[in-house]
Amino acid sequence: GYFADLTAFSEDELKKATPDQKKSFGIRKVWINGIPVLDGEELDFEALKTLKEKDYNILPIFSDIVYTTDTRFYKADDLKKEVSELCGNEIIHTIKDAEPIGPKALLDLLIIAPCTGNTLGKLALGITDTPVTMAAKAHLRNERPLLIAPSTNDALSASAKNIGLLLNTKNIFFVPFSEDMPKSKHTSCVADFQLIPDAAEAALQGIQLQPIIK
Repeated sequence: GYFADLTAFSEDELKKATPDQKKSFGIRKVWINGIPVLDGEELDFEALKTLKEKDYNILPIFSDIVYTTDTRFYKADDLKKEVSELCGNEIIHTIKDAEPIGPKALLDLLIIAPCTGNTLGKLALGITDTPVTMAAKAHLRNERPLLIAPSTNDALSASAKNIGLLLNTKNIFFVPFSEDMPKSKHTSCVADFQLIPDAAEAALQGIQLQPIIK
């Protein structure tokens, strides 16, 4: 799912955040890499909005957990409503509904953002047990690009080998990423989500946006 694991990387700002269900994701401000992505009612849907403005037809895909779980960041029903309205399409949220992506060649490009360490591992090992991993498998059978925006605490440890495998896999591309809190989370990395539109256009041309590690 597009906002499966939105994480605040400024601890001070996270401590100041207070629940407010009238606001997007139920909090007032979140910073990623020192950049405000949620301030008041403005969630960082900029990547989605930018792609829509470029006339992309966006088909949202959610994991089971994102589709059904309320978190401190958002109510599941609110998130589903906002994303489906912005994309103009119903959300795919079951393995059964994701499987036709391959036979029907529904997508030119599949973006997994954010991509957790768990999903990175499944993609690297060919495990297909969620709507997102089924979508990836079905899409890659058509030899079309898959774009991954990693966000995981173990990017430079347990997930490092999986990132390496995926970087060396045909038709898989990455949104450039970097360490987010090197002093307190020594192996954590997160993609620069603002680069998703640029990375998407590059991937559609079979090009990896550089530099991969910022």
